[in-house]
This record gives sequence, structure tokens and C-alpha cells, in this order.
Amino acid sequence: MSARTYEVRTYGCQMNVHDSERLSGLLEAAGYTRPAEGEQADVVVFNTCAVRENADNRLYGNLGHLKPVKDAHPGMQIAVGGCLAQKDQGAIVRRAPWVDVVFGTHNIGSLPILLERARVNAEAEVEILDALETFPSTLPSRRESAYAAWVAISVGCNNTCTFCIVPSLRGKEKDRRPGDVLAEISALVAEGVIEVTLLGQNVNAYGVEFGDRQAFAKLLRATGTVDGLERVRFTSPHPADFTDDVIAAMAETPNVMPQLHMPLQSGSDRILKEMRRSYRSERYLGIIDRVRAAMPQAAITTDIIVGFPGETDEDFAATLDVVRRARFASAFTFQYSPRPGTPAATYDAQVPPEVVRERYLALQELSEQIAWDENKRLVGRRVELLVAEGEGRKDGATMRLSGRAPDNRLVHFTPGDSAPRPGDVVVAEITSAAPHHLVSDVAVDGVRRTRAGDAWEARQSDASCGVPATGGSEPVLLGLPAFRA
Repeated sequence: MSARTYEVRTYGCQMNVHDSERLSGLLEAAGYTRPAEGEQADVVVFNTCAVRENADNRLYGNLGHLKPVKDAHPGMQIAVGGCLAQKDQGAIVRRAPWVDVVFGTHNIGSLPILLERARVNAEAEVEILDALETFPSTLPSRRESAYAAWVAISVGCNNTCTFCIVPSLRGKEKDRRPGDVLAEISALVAEGVIEVTLLGQNVNAYGVEFGDRQAFAKLLRATGTVDGLERVRFTSPHPADFTDDVIAAMAETPNVMPQLHMPLQSGSDRILKEMRRSYRSERYLGIIDRVRAAMPQAAITTDIIVGFPGETDEDFAATLDVVRRARFASAFTFQYSPRPGTPAATYDAQVPPEVVRERYLALQELSEQIAWDENKRLVGRRVELLVAEGEGRKDGATMRLSGRAPDNRLVHFTPGDSAPRPGDVVVAEITSAAPHHLVSDVAVDGVRRTRAGDAWEARQSDASCGVPATGGSEPVLLGLPAFRA
């Protein structure tokens, strides 16, 4: 009897992506494999998000499309996990009775058992825990990248932002011990990883659970001692918890990249107060000024919500003013949508949709123009790129590959006669700019072949021989724009 096959479909933030790698690792450890291209998986897992208004519609629409597929494939199972599952719980099975398993954010490790139980009992299994059962990083992983990895340092959030449902779905902040984090990073580097991104719903609040307010800065500095680790990033920090010791650690630790994604949400102090964001615009801009003083080359990106209840023209103008002053390398803009279970959903002064849309387009136009202007300043510079997988593009007869600069800008470059692999490093000269990427039409000068490129090549070789690519010979078994911090 052949092994059952699986597919994981992921929606939402980086923490969901990290969780999906763990779900894949769990299923492969239980004997499941990925289906051949074009074949229908025996198990389809939805790892859901509940941040956006259309998350519900998207899930139930996809479940509806799968019903006739399941009817045509006896024995097929459908599982729903993640934040929407934590929120809706048993309602998912009532609305889509062909779903076999529903599990929450706190018990992703239960998935293989729940699938088997549902198969044996021939009825749906719903298991939602109120508190974290196992920290995600203690579970097996099937990483999607051979050269870059997510490393969760905390889960949950202690803030009470009025627009955000995440704390009620992910729970209070739980921090991993620094030694466990560094042990996982060292194990990843041993597998060929050269870039890690530290994850947390409120990543720079790290240490609150064990009483060390400087724990995050110390952790950043400690990553600099991991031999072979070339790039460190983190997401997402909260401005209220952003301290000067973190800025110093970023500037003084060579492998911590000059990049900062720090959600603004609004430039209006009145709206920030209504959002329960415990900072004001001048504090936010002050952080940016200090980051740029310490790292002039830093690229700063952000999240902004347009149309929060009660937002006036004056409030929106204040947001535009902060955007002009901050000069973000990129801004992820969102139209406010009420989420059931959040305080803001009950506010009376909801902004008319047409006004929200108008403001959204105005903000998007401004932020893209600023991003384009900032990118143009880089024309003529030479930048070191970590070659990316699956981001190449063809412009006419010119085939370009893609890579990420230290500041995380996307660069499409001309490889010339070189043959870089994903995970290798090249140096490219920027010849032109667009709002969301840079271009190098000058052939790169050689390639620095890396252990990460070797790991990618080995993974491709394993895949071509029919061996599942797991990102290493054994799963990691050591003890997250966005979760909108």
C-alpha cells in the first residue's frame, strides 16, 4: 500500500508559514509524502488566518470547491487549522460538514493523530486548546528553503490593540529560552542555512516572560557568534517596546541586516490612542531617526491601516505627513475591516467604504512614489545579493535571476556567464529602479558559492531521485509584513 499524500495551503503571516513547515514535518514524520505533480493529495490541510475580513469567505469558498473533489476521491480528508479555526471552532464543521479535522493554533502537533482518529471513526474531529500545548519549534519541520529559515522566539501577544484579534487566538506571550533559540539556529546552520528570520507577534518584547527587558538585544548580539550564519532579520517589532539597546545591537552585530519592518498603523495620535497603540507619532519618528543615525543604509518598511473607525480627514492627513517624513522603503497598506471579537468592531463611527477606498488609493500612491524615489537613490551602487529561488523573471530576450540585498530589497540581476544557485552570493551593480524592486543589467562578476547553495543543490538531487526533501537528514527537534504588531 502506497503512502498517503498531503498538501498544506497557508494563509496569513510569517508565523503561519512557520507553523505550516511544522505541519508538513509532522505529516512526513507520520509517513505521509507529497503528491506527484498534478495528482490530488489524500489530505489537504488549510492553515488559516483571521486578520482580514475576507479570510472567512476565502476559506469557505475553497472548502466548497473541494467538496466535489473529495466526493470523487474516497478516503480523502480535509483539515482546517490556524487562527480562523481557533476562532470559529465547531462552526467550521457545521458550515462545511465534509471537513474531517479542525485544530487550533495551540495544538498543531495533534494533527496526525486527529486525522487517523477521524479516518477510523468516520466522523469529524474538533480539538481546540485554550493554551499552547507544545512550542512550534519543538516539532519536526519540512522547510521550504534550503538556505533561509524562520526561527520563532516567542508566540502570542500581551497587547490589546482594538483592531487586532491575534492575542485572543494566539494567547499571551510565551518566550523560548535563549539557549533553545541559539541551539535551533546552530542546527539550521549545520544543515546549510545562512539566513534566519527571528519571529514573534511582538518580537522585541522578547524576554518579558523571564524578566529580562534587554533579552532581545542580547539575542541579536548572540546570533553574531554563530559561525556560518551570514544574515539575521526579525519581524515584527512594536514601537512601544523598541529601545536603544536594540538599535545598538543591530548596528554593532555584522550579520544583523540593516532592515527594519516596524508597523505604524496610523500617523494620527488620536487614532493611535483609539487603537490602544502605546506610542505616538513623534516617538515613532524618533526611533526611525535613531536607526538611520546608527545605520544610514537601513531600509525601513511598515504597515498602515486606513479607515479605522472615527478617522477624519485631519487624521488621515496626519498619516500622510508621517509617511512623507519617514520615507519608507515600502509600506503595506490595508483598508480597515471590522473583525468580530475586537473592540473596534463595535465602534459606531465606521468610515464609509467609499471614503476608505479613496484614502487607501491616495496613501498607496504616495507610499509607492516615495519608495520609487528611495530606490532611485541606489542606482549606481554595488550590492551583495543572496540569490533567491523562484523569483527570476524574463524581460524580452534578457533572463534575469533575483536576489535579496542586505536591506531586503528585491533585485533582478543579469547573471551573465555565471551560474549562481539559490543560496549563493553575487555582487551586482544597480542600473535602474522601480517602486517595488531594483534592476541590474550589468552581468555580475563571479559567484561566491556557499554551503547554502550546496544544500539547495543537494535538495534538488534528492528530489530528482525521488527522496523527499526535508531540509536536512533529520527534522529539527529542539525546544513568526504580517502579524501586524
